[in-house]
Amino acid sequence: MRVYHRYLGFFLAGIMAVYALSGIVLIFRDTDFLKSEKQQEKTLSSGITPQELGKELKIKDLKILKQENGVLYFGNGTFDTRTGVAHYTKKQLPWLLERMTRLHKADSSHPLFFLNIFFGLSLLFFVISAFWMFLPGSTVFRKGLYFALGGIVLTLVLLWM
Repeated sequence: MRVYHRYLGFFLAGIMAVYALSGIVLIFRDTDFLKSEKQQEKTLSSGITPQELGKELKIKDLKILKQENGVLYFGNGTFDTRTGVAHYTKKQLPWLLERMTRLHKADSSHPLFFLNIFFGLSLLFFVISAFWMFLPGSTVFRKGLYFALGGIVLTLVLLWM
């Protein structure tokens, strides 16, 4: 068990670093931490409704502030209903961090979702195999069980907060 644990750990070191860093970055996704503004221009159908506009521009909770001369004004841009051209500002993470967080948040529609499943199962293997690293009667194993119990209690407390 130790050998499998060790070599799987070495093999997954890179992806674990990616998940650790992207997980930290995702904590701040509701802020502008590390994000920079990018000017965007997108041409859409001229007959699009304000409700469809947010979906097409991938802007959650898009609110139209005013409409003037066929131009819709929203918080970070405009949409000309006559030409179908939208000008807006989007805040984005740097390219590498964006790729890392996209991998972290992948769902079943992502082409490489099976790698996320493999990674999750590997982490579960680490959890289980850790209990076979030391002999059950040893002092280290007993102390490990106390730490595991502490971690389980902390997890339960965090889940109910």
